[in-house]
Amino acid sequence: MEAKLAMARHKVAVLLACTFIVAACGLIYELLIGTAASYLSGQSAYQFSLTVGLFLGAMGIGSFMSRLVHRRLLEAFLLAELWQAIVGGFSVCLMFGFFALSDWYQVGIVAIILVIGVCIGYELPLLTRYLRNYGPLRTVIADVLSLDYLGGVLGSLAFPIFLLPTLGLMRTAFLVGLLNTFVAAWVFVTFRWQIEGRRFFALIIAGVTALLIFGIANSLRWQSWLESELYDDEIIYAKQTPFQRIVMTRWRNDLRLFLDGELQFSSVDEHRYHESLAHPAMSLAKGKERVLVLGGGDGLLVREVIKYPQVRTVVLVDIDPEMTKLAQKHPALLQLNEGALQDGKVQIVNTDAYKFLMDNLRPFDVILIDLPDPNTESLARLYTLEFYRLVARNLKPDGIVATQATSPFETRAAFWCIIRTMEASGFKVAPYWVAIPTFGIWGFAAASKEYRPDLKKVRLTVPTRYLTEPLLKTMAIFPPDCSPVSVGINRLDNLLLLSHYLRPTSFMLNGSTRQR
Repeated sequence: MEAKLAMARHKVAVLLACTFIVAACGLIYELLIGTAASYLSGQSAYQFSLTVGLFLGAMGIGSFMSRLVHRRLLEAFLLAELWQAIVGGFSVCLMFGFFALSDWYQVGIVAIILVIGVCIGYELPLLTRYLRNYGPLRTVIADVLSLDYLGGVLGSLAFPIFLLPTLGLMRTAFLVGLLNTFVAAWVFVTFRWQIEGRRFFALIIAGVTALLIFGIANSLRWQSWLESELYDDEIIYAKQTPFQRIVMTRWRNDLRLFLDGELQFSSVDEHRYHESLAHPAMSLAKGKERVLVLGGGDGLLVREVIKYPQVRTVVLVDIDPEMTKLAQKHPALLQLNEGALQDGKVQIVNTDAYKFLMDNLRPFDVILIDLPDPNTESLARLYTLEFYRLVARNLKPDGIVATQATSPFETRAAFWCIIRTMEASGFKVAPYWVAIPTFGIWGFAAASKEYRPDLKKVRLTVPTRYLTEPLLKTMAIFPPDCSPVSVGINRLDNLLLLSHYLRPTSFMLNGSTRQR
């Protein structure tokens, strides 16, 4: 009798442990697919909302379908777990393949989510019903749901902290698929005398496990090949960090940097961008001793700043230490930024720009903001009224700030939203634009708390490849199709800028705006 009770407790423990693991796997799949979709298509809020919504709907369908199973609950569970392992394990690989090699990306991602979601929703009721054989329904439901939620917590923590930065998207997917096959094997071994078709399930478990191990062994090669299909040029560097996917490509003398699939610069014309951002502010600044650069971890903007002999300190704030390390060590990038980040004047602080501004106590003469475009909530918050008030607090009374402000042509409403938001924070703002072959028409803004910067008064005292004083006098003149439009203020509680940016107002390239 005691042996039977011990066996029963063992079986209950196995099924509850499997519930925990399955829940963790399910949430990791959601995060994996949402992250991969954001990387491939941009618009992270839209992609994650779509992913979560489809997952929940599919889980509901799976739960409903479980009512059709009247017997052989464990066999039904094993089949669902193996389907989840094979589709979930290959999910990221399939997504990259659909995106790079076919026109069926949207259909493919929906199919992947539906299969995984239906399996997840299908399994939990089956486990609950089977566990009723070992205890009252009240206890069973409490145990199953509590472990389901706790497994979700583990998955939500493990993915961003360990799995993504350590293994990357594709290997993480294969590893989670192997966890699913482990669950299937564990249940199969524990309940082997109660399962029909033991030889069939043993072969299927072994086959799926072998496929996933093969996938892990080849994942780096597959990812490299599929990722190369996403870019026109040869990939010379690629790394997933906790913050972003960094990719550098090269074709002849054209070195390009991509963050999460979005172009940041082309070495052919990056000097136009960085000179236009740095020199109007640096030339007009009454003091140049302390300069703050927010973003710009590639070192190209700092390269322009340290041309001025009056500069004593440059503080570069970039959230990703891997980006600033790359700018200091990779030969191609080091040559392009002329070793700027190795200069003794430069201090690198790897933290969030918002946090730095909140904590900093010493004001700056010049603040240059070279942040990525506001295409996600986390980036749009760095263009808010509250953010620019922090910028003003960190700027000396006669100091000057300059920022990139997206395209006044492709994202016209977003550009003028940034200008209006800076004005609302107390700055006197001078918007201007420049033509950059890679990006098209690109917008900037120079501002001060005491005066409106006048580009006509800029006197260039350092060497430049693109900017000239006559050219500067024309950069504040906007053509009619880039002229001001009526827009609101971007605040933390509305992030109005994000909707403006994701809804481009004019020229589009391949279905989406060019992004930097």
